[in-house]
Parts: sequence; structure tokens; C-alpha cells
Amino acid sequence: MPQHPLLLGIDIGTTNIKVIAFASTGTTVAQASTPTPTHQHANGWVYYLPEEVWQRVVGLIRHVVAQLDNPQRIVGIGVASYGETGVPVDAHGEPTYEAIAWYDDRTMPQARWLETAVGLDALFGVTGVALQPILGLCKLLWLRDQAPEAFARTQTWLNMADYITYRLCGVPATDYSLASRMICMDLQRRRWAIDLLTQVGVNPALLPPLLPGGTRLGPIRRDVANTTGLPTTAQVAVGGHDHVCGALALGVTKPGDLLNSIGTAEAIFIPVTEPILDPQYGQEGYTQGVHLAGNYYIFGGLYTSGAAIDWFRRNFAAGADHATLIAEATQIPAGSHGAFFLPHLRQASPPHLDLAARGAFISLHAEMTRSVLFRALVEGLAYELRYSLEPLLRYGGFAQPGTIYVSGGGAHNTLYNAIKASVLGHPLTVVDVKETTALGAALLGGIGNGVYRNLSEALHQIQLTQ
Repeated sequence: MPQHPLLLGIDIGTTNIKVIAFASTGTTVAQASTPTPTHQHANGWVYYLPEEVWQRVVGLIRHVVAQLDNPQRIVGIGVASYGETGVPVDAHGEPTYEAIAWYDDRTMPQARWLETAVGLDALFGVTGVALQPILGLCKLLWLRDQAPEAFARTQTWLNMADYITYRLCGVPATDYSLASRMICMDLQRRRWAIDLLTQVGVNPALLPPLLPGGTRLGPIRRDVANTTGLPTTAQVAVGGHDHVCGALALGVTKPGDLLNSIGTAEAIFIPVTEPILDPQYGQEGYTQGVHLAGNYYIFGGLYTSGAAIDWFRRNFAAGADHATLIAEATQIPAGSHGAFFLPHLRQASPPHLDLAARGAFISLHAEMTRSVLFRALVEGLAYELRYSLEPLLRYGGFAQPGTIYVSGGGAHNTLYNAIKASVLGHPLTVVDVKETTALGAALLGGIGNGVYRNLSEALHQIQLTQ
């Protein structure tokens, strides 16, 4: 192994794809990013083209490799991605259909069918997950129902991170954190729910092997090495779900600590020792899964956060950047002169699970300016976050959260941080690491290749700025 090994973290995000080379201390050495190519049918259905995503990743790897004085230092690679997006592939690894975007709701009929055929409490009892149309099994059933020819040619269903990992090394596998978002994994036993899959008519053989994140899969394929410039000695490890990879990189593994990750959506992530078994937890829209650290996590948050801010700027503040909007809104007193924003631009957030809910500005009058409305929007996000957090803490058995770590693209919105700390009644620890998801993926690559003996050693070595 080189004296100063590098780890490659690949982050397939909703907005951007990023490839970053890290030193074993977590320091960024080289990076590249590009917008995630997203497509939309005339009827509003949103999708990705797997080959296009792969080619973007290849291009970014080339760009990163070109920045390095010695690419042979790259020894481990890990991939993180959003959950709930599956890539169906045939016996040759070729995609048989488009990859339905994680937030696409074309699968509502399949979710309703699962509710009738299996039942909400029965689904939750096995998977620990509340039924939502976006979950992976709903997409798999949609493919069976609406694209039977593609379904017939499908041999394996891979999550997006799994697909990129497969293209890198040729080994199909998924990890427990991504499988948690399929609603067909037995959460307590950490295996595919064979009885459930049989009940709904899905062959369990369609699903890849389940392995812990950080498990070594094998070296880079020679053709990929030739195309990208990666060394053939680089080892690929099983990756994970983006939110969980971000939590891993920040060391949010202690029960009761909280990661508040702000991007297009906004997540509340709390490690716990055991999964929540109360069906009411699922009925309120909260979810949970297996942590990459080996325990479990409970999860809530907002479906639109950064997306709401971008929506406002795009439609009501053309030409103004985020810094200008924040500076203007800072001058507005708390309470926004009575204006209030309900941030349900996609649907309601837990604990009020309502797919048909819609957002609104309330109590407007003619003298209100964009700065008033922008502050009202930010306050509305903070109120909604508290509304989602309080029941989550009760379910986890915590009177108060431990440390609240704030990360992600929206973590440096000083106005939102100040309002959020006030609304939550708890100080925030803003972590000055912009690419925690990619770092978490890289750590998995390092564990897989022996750069770190275990997660504890990895977290001890990396240096984060708070």
C-alpha cells in the first residue's frame, strides 16, 4: 500500500454528482462535480438514464485523476447515493429500463395495492418502514405492471450506488442502509423478507446480496481502469445511503446525537440501539434503517427545505442570490410581521403523513416585501423541523437530543441556523465539511481496503472542522 494512500468517494446526489479524492485524514485532495442529468416525461414522471449517470461518473473520475501527481495512490473506492431509485439490469448488466427518480410518485397505485394486499402494519412489522410510493419495492412492482417486457429481461435490481459500484468492479451487491429503503428487507434479521416478496409475487433472486457497507467487493475492472486512469489495484467496497454516509463521516453514531442534514430536502437522523416496533411510528411517516455503524437510526425531516428556498428565489427574487436574500431577511423582526409559510411543496412531513398536502403563504398583506416573505419561509422551515423532531425524540426515548450536528449545502445559511437554534431551543454544531456524503463513502472504501482496521480507527484519523 502507498505511504500516503488516497480514497475516492463518489456521491450520486439529487442535484449533483461528485467525485472526491481524500487523504486518509479526510482532507480533500482533488474533486470534480457535475449536475445530475435528470429527465422528465410530458406527464411529469422524472427519471435518470443509468448509462448517462455512469458516463458522468467516468468523466468526473478522469478529471480527478488528472489533478493527482500520482493516481497510483488511490487504493479504495466507495459510492453513496440517494435511496429509493433502482436500476433494473439484465444478465449482462445492461439496464432494461430508465431509473425512476427517488421522489417520482408514478408508483402510487402500487403503494395502494401493497396497502390492500399486505397491510400497513404488516409491512411495518417486517421492514420497520412506513409505506410510501417512493420506496424501492413500489418501483419494482411498477416495472412489473407497466413495463412487463423490461421486467421479464431484468435479472437484478440494483440501487443507484450499487449500479455504479457494479460498473466499477463487476460485483452486484447492496448494503443494509440502502436496502432499508426498499421496504422488502427484514429490519431486525437484516435479510431480504422472503415471505413478503413471495406474497407480492416478486422473485427474491432479483435482489442482490446483502452485505455491510465497507465490505470489499474486488478490484477495479481493467477496462474501467483503462478508461478512467484509476490503478487496477484500487479496491471497491460496498457503499451506502447518502444520508447515512454523511452521518458516518461526522461520527454521528452515538444514540441520541442528531444529524440535521440540509440539502434539497432536510433530514433528521438519530442513531438508536434498537429499531422502533410501534406501528404508530410508521403511520406517522417516520422511517428507520440500519446504520452503517452497525446499529440503527430513526429518521424524519422535511421533504422540501433547500428546494423551497430555491423555489422562492427562482420565482420571486429573480437576479438575487442567496446571500442577498439572507441579508435582507435578517433585517426583518422575528415573526415576519405575521406572515407564515407552510413548506409542503411536495407533501406534508412526518408526523402528519399526507401525500396530498400543499404549501401556502398565510396572513399576507399588501405592504409585505420579498424580504418579509423570505424570512417567513425560513421560519416556516424551522417550525416544521421542530414539529417533526419532537415526536421522533419521544419514540427514541430521548428527552432532548445530544449534540445537533448541522451539515450539507444549507448548513452555512446563518439566518436559518439562528432561527432554527431559537425554535429548537438547542445550540447547533455546524460542521465545516461540505462533502460529508462523499467522505463517508470514501471511508467505506478505506475500511474495505484495510486503510482503516475498523470504523473507530477511521473516525479517529479524520479531522473535521466545527
